[in-house]
Amino acid sequence: MAFAERPYDPVMQPEQTTILIQRYLDRIPGDAHAETLVRELLAQAVQRLHRLCSNLLHRRYPRLARPPVNLQAEDLLSAVVARLLRALRAVQPGNVRQFFALANQHMRWELNDLARRLDEQPRARSISDSSVPAPASSDSGLSINARRMLAAIEGMPEEEREVFSLVRIQGLSHVEAAEIMGVCTKTVQRRIHRSMLLLAEALDDLRPQDPP
Repeated sequence: MAFAERPYDPVMQPEQTTILIQRYLDRIPGDAHAETLVRELLAQAVQRLHRLCSNLLHRRYPRLARPPVNLQAEDLLSAVVARLLRALRAVQPGNVRQFFALANQHMRWELNDLARRLDEQPRARSISDSSVPAPASSDSGLSINARRMLAAIEGMPEEEREVFSLVRIQGLSHVEAAEIMGVCTKTVQRRIHRSMLLLAEALDDLRPQDPP
């Protein structure tokens, strides 16, 4: 499904986008033209969704941006918008934070599906290279320490995990994360600090030990 990105509007400030998205979310429940409102909502959010897609793709799934998949952020955005059009028929986020949490969930699902399909593709191998081991899958290629780090992130409380994902993984600024979460920047800073402490505590044995 193609979904054209709206041209950049230098007058439209991020907080204005947040306000407009919230207005659509408030109007959708019970509206006879909910499908039209959902499409207008996604059109208002498309620039921010595109940035989230780009950050998540290149930071967490860079191999999907390389051959043979050559996934572009625009392709991921189109797939995520199609997913959201279906999801928003059954789920009604009450605020901007819940809307972007839903969008992030579908981004991860789409990327995980693509990674799994890539790993399941039969690899043509000639007799001459039959002794060469097949490349590791997205899961098996992770080291034990990387698996522990992912588990530690998933084990964080929801607030800390959400802000860690937005800031440390997707590369949003504290201001942008605050707008999505509906909190002030100082709250984002506190949650980031707590998330880093939790991560350090969970992985304490991986830190270099001081010589005796």
